[in-house]
Amino acid sequence: MAAAGVEARGLTTEELDGIRDALAAGRKPKVQFTDSAGQIAGQIGQVVGLEDPAVSEEWVVVKFGRDELPFSPGDLRIAPRGVPVKKVAAPVVEPEPVLSGPEFLIDKPIERPKPAPVQRKSEDDVEKDVQEVTPAPAPRKAVRPVKPKPGPSLTVTLAYAEGEWTVGANQGAKPLAKPYVIRPAEALKMVQLIDVPGVQEAVEQILSGERAEAEQQAQRLRAELAEIEARLAELGEAGSQAS
Repeated sequence: MAAAGVEARGLTTEELDGIRDALAAGRKPKVQFTDSAGQIAGQIGQVVGLEDPAVSEEWVVVKFGRDELPFSPGDLRIAPRGVPVKKVAAPVVEPEPVLSGPEFLIDKPIERPKPAPVQRKSEDDVEKDVQEVTPAPAPRKAVRPVKPKPGPSLTVTLAYAEGEWTVGANQGAKPLAKPYVIRPAEALKMVQLIDVPGVQEAVEQILSGERAEAEQQAQRLRAELAEIEARLAELGEAGSQAS
């Protein structure tokens, strides 16, 4: 049964450094679960590993029974030294008295006490006696539910910078996919799926600006191409006249 009222101050930085040194030396330091750990508060476990605190806030791996589960430093504290078990004194059994002496060897009848007359009790008296003898049930202690362990958050980022659209994904502090370039049409499809009018309008404005700039560049290229073709035509006529 979990002990109640275990101080929930958690492991300090110095204590975590000591646990890390103990693990490096091949030892498994003992820790005690605090109130923030839920219904297992007060129980004792052994630290078997330390994970990366940047990946998850629950990075202290504790062996409890047959399970090895991660906990946050606030769920644990250094286990106190063992309290000595109180020994219960065995009941002293007094030996039955041994009758000896010449007075007990005389052949005479042993007088036995007469039994007292039995008084019958009514049903009300019997019920009253039962109520007085039966102890009241002890109140049950409230069991605190185990605090659920939240999983790391997932973040997907759609970004636009320097004329390029990129998509990236992170799970907590761990990058799942580095930002990679996508086409403007794919970016517009992603925004349409989340159905956010303000964001969708901003994306459409960016695409409209890029489209207008591309048309202007195409017009400039067409004009340059027309000039080059006219120049080629003039050079062709000059060559034919020279021949």
